[in-house]
Amino acid sequence: MRNYKTMLIWSAPVRAVMLGLLVLLPIAGEAQRVLTLDSCRAMALRNNKQMGVAKMKQEVSANLRKSARTKYLPHVSAMGGYMWMNKEVSILSDDQKKALSNMGTNTTTSLQNALSPLVSTLPAATQVKMGNDMAQFANVLNQTGSGIVDALRTDTRNMIAGAVVVTQPVYMGGAIVAANKMADINEKLAANSLEVKRQGTLYNIDQAYWQVVSLRHKQTLAESYVALVRKLKDDVQKMIDQGVATKGDGLSVSVRVNEAEMALTQVEDGLVLSKMLLCQLCGLPVDENITLADEESDEVKPDDGNLAVAEPAFAIQNRPELKVLQNTVDLSRQTTNVLKAGNLPQVLLTGGYTISNPNTFNGFEKKFSGFWNVGVLVRVPIWNWGDVKYKVRASKVATAMANMEMDEARELIELQVNQSNFKMKEASKKLEMARANVANADENLRMANIGFKEGIVSFTTVMEAQTAWQQAQSQKIDAEIDVKLSRVELQKAMGVLSD
Repeated sequence: MRNYKTMLIWSAPVRAVMLGLLVLLPIAGEAQRVLTLDSCRAMALRNNKQMGVAKMKQEVSANLRKSARTKYLPHVSAMGGYMWMNKEVSILSDDQKKALSNMGTNTTTSLQNALSPLVSTLPAATQVKMGNDMAQFANVLNQTGSGIVDALRTDTRNMIAGAVVVTQPVYMGGAIVAANKMADINEKLAANSLEVKRQGTLYNIDQAYWQVVSLRHKQTLAESYVALVRKLKDDVQKMIDQGVATKGDGLSVSVRVNEAEMALTQVEDGLVLSKMLLCQLCGLPVDENITLADEESDEVKPDDGNLAVAEPAFAIQNRPELKVLQNTVDLSRQTTNVLKAGNLPQVLLTGGYTISNPNTFNGFEKKFSGFWNVGVLVRVPIWNWGDVKYKVRASKVATAMANMEMDEARELIELQVNQSNFKMKEASKKLEMARANVANADENLRMANIGFKEGIVSFTTVMEAQTAWQQAQSQKIDAEIDVKLSRVELQKAMGVLSD
């Protein structure tokens, strides 16, 4: 079969094509980009948008964790304000203001009424002098009363106040501790979600890469098969010219040639589309001219190392999907703790400095003055109509649901690992059988060609041998790719798919 292939490749039409390719090789080498599986993986991880979103979520979680840590520390805030009122606050009533302003008049009037019997017995000059003294005394008292009224005026129509307040949580019912644990879990959740995206991206890029390799090998096979049936068509045409074959025999071979050419066209179209998908996954333009390092190899060689039989317990420990579900369960439990804190006392230390204008620290003064203060604030929930209780019940049910989903995921992962083990063994056996079938098909085709040349077998026998050879080669390519993909699938099932 090797000699037959050599003769086939260097037939006249193929030689012309090969010479043309050799002439264009330098140009094509400059335009094409050769990609390995590792380079495709690296580009996919670097350019995948979902990976970028997952990394941003991880950054968000890290900042939220740092934010949660600040809840343990004292917080300082400053407040200030201005208020205008159309009325001022008055300590004295209108009657009190009037009494104080007329304090002297009222006092002297009372004295004069009380002393009038005595004063009437005094000489007229003395009565006049006492009247003048009483008038002066009344005037002094009136002025003093008015001064008191003015001094007690607040003038609070324009008020300016400000304060710097420091609060330090002492006990918040465990809400701060639970919130910090939730922040830690969220950060782990973001990391595990990123790992899920990473492994999914690697799995998709491996699928697309080996799909291109498979179609490229099938393209080569289809080209070889087309060359085989065309060669047979030429031989049958010579037999028709010599009168040893009928025109119907030639039509039968022509149909087979058309079928082979159509199959080649389908493979070429599939190869173009598969390369476009691979370029999209790698972040390259879909019309990028790429060549894969494994395209031109004679066969797709399986990996050197063999994966040991995967244990479901190992996969359960490593699968990032399960870690995400566990994070979800832990988050739900901490949410319950935060809700429970709503029924517990809360204690805060407070302190600060308050300033106002006007102020009452030295009477009423139209200037800024303030004071320091330290205190304890205690909040004790007494009755909320069962609001917190119902929320806690709902949160516990959500936790139970998350646990059930995680248990189901464990069962599915265990099944997936067992299926992957089976597929890995099955793919290896199929590859062994496919290689044996190829050897048999090569020998069968060689014998058919010899028999056809000697005239002891018909061209239909050669066509059957060619078809069997093409099918055996195609099955070998599929088996080789299946070994690659089943290995990747097993690695993903175990949670150890890495770049």
